Order: sequence, then structure tokens, then C-alpha cells
Amino acid sequence: MEEASADGADVTSTVSAEQRRRLTMLVPMVSAYLRRARNDMPPVIRKVFEQAGLGARHGAVLGFVVSSGPASVSEVARQLGLGLTNASQLSGELTRAGLLQRRNDPSDHRRTLLSAAPEYRAAFEEFLARRSAGLFRAMGRLTPEEQHGFLAGLQAWVDEIEGDQGGAAERRA
Repeated sequence: MEEASADGADVTSTVSAEQRRRLTMLVPMVSAYLRRARNDMPPVIRKVFEQAGLGARHGAVLGFVVSSGPASVSEVARQLGLGLTNASQLSGELTRAGLLQRRNDPSDHRRTLLSAAPEYRAAFEEFLARRSAGLFRAMGRLTPEEQHGFLAGLQAWVDEIEGDQGGAAERRA
């Protein structure tokens, strides 16, 4: 049975039955790994998350800011596929919890930049490195062509996820 997307295009004609079977087995395993992030956090970060009632979306914002360096709220929103209001709320909650700091952009004083609080930066960088290590080891087992294909596939999936978020909002309206 072929599946059609919201725009009517056939989305399975180029994906074999075996590939669909493998993907439907692998995606839940990746999802379960991602849900375990809180348990893998260094105790100092996990304690702040628990005390402040922070969740996975906060972790995504914090991870982006730590990885990218100082970023504006609009950059966070754009990169994570969030509305500006949600990105502002999440970064505000992270700031109140002490995990992020806000400061004026030295090159444009009208703009505010978010950065990781120095006292938590090393712990969160270690957490990100530990959580990424398996992915980096897996990438190392691939040929350069396979690495390129893997990254292209992940990007295509992210693009579809971002498109689905807009569609989900339309379906809820």
C-alpha cells in the first residue's frame, strides 16, 4: 500500500518495503535514546532542570546555545523551528534557572545575545560530547560517501519534520 503526503505526492514509491521495515524498527530506538537525555545529564545540570521544572525543549535550546556560541532568541527560534514567543519563553526560563545569561550584543546594542552560564558550561559541554560520542563513532565507521548520504538523509528528515510542524499547526487550527 502506497502512502500519500498531504499534497498528494507518493512518499513511499522510492522506499522499499525492507527499508520501511528497517526504518520503523530503528526510529523508535533513536527516539528512546533521545528521551533518556535527562538521565544522562551531569547531576549538577539535572538538579537545575528538576528544580526549575525544565524539559526536553529547554535542553534543545540550551544545547543549541552551548554548541553555537552566543545566539539571539530569533536565531534560536529559527534554528530549532520554534515560534519567537516560544523561544523567548524557553530562554527566559533557562535564564531564570541560571543556565543561560543574557547580554547586549557588542556590535548592536539593540540585540540581546544568549550564552551559557559559565558555571554550567563545562558540565553541559561534557554532556553534549558524551551524548554525541556514539554518533561520531558510527560516522567514523562509514565511508566518506556514506557519511555524506547519512548527513543528507538527516537533513532531509529535519526538513520534513519542520514542514510537518507547520502542517500540524494548520491541522490544530
